[in-house]
Amino acid sequence: MSDPRLAHIRNFCIVAHIDHGKSTLADRLLELTHTLSPQQMKAQVLDDMDLEREKGITIKSHAIAMEYVAGDGRTFELNLIDTPGHVDFTYEVSRSLAACEGAVLVVDASQGIEAQTLSNYMLAREQGLAVVGAINKVDLPAARPDDAALEIEHVTGIPAEKVLRMSAKTGSGVPELLEQIVRDIPPPAGDPDAPLRALIFDSKFDQYRGVVALVRVVDGAVRSGDGIRFLSTGKRYEVTEVGRLRLGLEPVETLRAGQVGYVVAGVKTVADARVGDTVGAAQAEGLRPLPGFREVKSMVFSGLYPMVPEQYETLKEALGKLVLNDAALVWEPETSVALGFGFRCGFLGLLHMEIVQERLRREYQLDLIATTPSVEYHVLLESGGLVTVDNPSQMPPAGDIAAIEEPYVLAHVLTPAEYLGNIMKLCQDRRGVFVSLDYLEEKRARVAYRLPLAEIVLDYYDRLKSVSRGYASLDYEFDGYREGDVVKLDILLNGDKVDALSTIIHRDNAYEWGRSLCAKLKELIPRQMFQVAVQAALGGKVVARETIGAIRKNVTAKCYGGDITRKRKLLEKQKEGKRRMKQIGTVEVPQEAFLAVLKVER
Repeated sequence: MSDPRLAHIRNFCIVAHIDHGKSTLADRLLELTHTLSPQQMKAQVLDDMDLEREKGITIKSHAIAMEYVAGDGRTFELNLIDTPGHVDFTYEVSRSLAACEGAVLVVDASQGIEAQTLSNYMLAREQGLAVVGAINKVDLPAARPDDAALEIEHVTGIPAEKVLRMSAKTGSGVPELLEQIVRDIPPPAGDPDAPLRALIFDSKFDQYRGVVALVRVVDGAVRSGDGIRFLSTGKRYEVTEVGRLRLGLEPVETLRAGQVGYVVAGVKTVADARVGDTVGAAQAEGLRPLPGFREVKSMVFSGLYPMVPEQYETLKEALGKLVLNDAALVWEPETSVALGFGFRCGFLGLLHMEIVQERLRREYQLDLIATTPSVEYHVLLESGGLVTVDNPSQMPPAGDIAAIEEPYVLAHVLTPAEYLGNIMKLCQDRRGVFVSLDYLEEKRARVAYRLPLAEIVLDYYDRLKSVSRGYASLDYEFDGYREGDVVKLDILLNGDKVDALSTIIHRDNAYEWGRSLCAKLKELIPRQMFQVAVQAALGGKVVARETIGAIRKNVTAKCYGGDITRKRKLLEKQKEGKRRMKQIGTVEVPQEAFLAVLKVER
């Protein structure tokens, strides 16, 4: 039973697929509750990164507090905790949901339920949240609100007639949504008199004050001057400021149980205030951490190298600053014979990788080369040891390997039924194992496959969109390691390995991949004064070869008439010169060749 002192608080979030109008709905709520003055209002006010506005996605969670006077005259404190919608940020979403008691499930009236809506709804249900259903964009000519309402009923059990119809753009139906939030979402449970326990659902770095931890206070209260400790690390700090989240940070004297706000305590690195950790009172003994905390693990790895070697130090500095804001990014220095000095970086997924690269380009004016994205393999050795490999160059010799395990994901694809055949073929081509198929309604199906993560990281999403004309949507979650017939494919130029072009691949695809790559490199590597052999090899066995012909000078042009032996002598002399040149000459590999690896058709 919740404490009567918390009866006026409602903590909720909005869950939706990318581009279903979540940020626009947040704008309308801020307007209706007069949280921001008309001068402060702009479209997608919570998406404060340029990248978020351009791509139309939320990358970081945001939170904002609103005051709302309900129809019966009571004043409520509403805390909206915005969540990212993309699959790479599922953990952030789950922690944001843990800070709430209710969720508004927003579905686009023209597109219906999509994969991420469904996965975020499942997360909300696991957390035991009260769900309010709403259909957005009912003012569009292509809107099918009744169909969408039936889909919501089928998936969530909320009766179709109870699902709200609204348009976040025009504002119609939004006041009714606020009333429903106050009526259907329960107030927070918690004990205001117990020792402090608060959940960190996000953190950001301020270069003057250190880490600003965004928290939901579950028990007790926190004020400036209190001693706190982070339960996962045991580190202790003194609070210098607490406050509520408006568009900026608004200091207050005390944050009490049930409230959402921020805590500043002079923490110097984001990694100390991890998302999902529990903040407790420093003196209290036997505090139990709030459930759900886990270390965020990188899933996709790639090497980042500056195009201009002089930018190495700038890149190092830039990555150091990005890690302050993004605890999920990991990096370490590495060198490559072909690309020089750079860094091996770990990302949550492909979108996270793209966002980080784009931020490095924009905020630090860096031109980068990224090597082929790879995943983390577990290599079991004949000696009984286990090696974790995320870079082809770390792969032990073939003779030492007993087995290789690769990471798998459970992928859910939502699609119109007419594209089902294409999608199942694509999944089977990518070594997928069929799990289940069910229909949300007559024309929309959900299919689940177990797929190796390595098959998803290159171009699976693009191919999925092209075979379904853009209608299919994808959601996936990590599903453990399984043994696979995986090999390292080396590219040799005149017998020398080029480490940056090596890749780890399934044996069945190795021949095809090696052949395509050799053909591509033959086009891209300029001709030398000598012949160049481009080979793809599995261990000591060459599986594909292309030859780049030498630039020839016609040395017999001056011989006319006479004995053939004179021409032969000149040609032999030229051949000997080429042989010597080949021994000491090196092949210059242009940057385009490394980028080509990413674009080889599978």
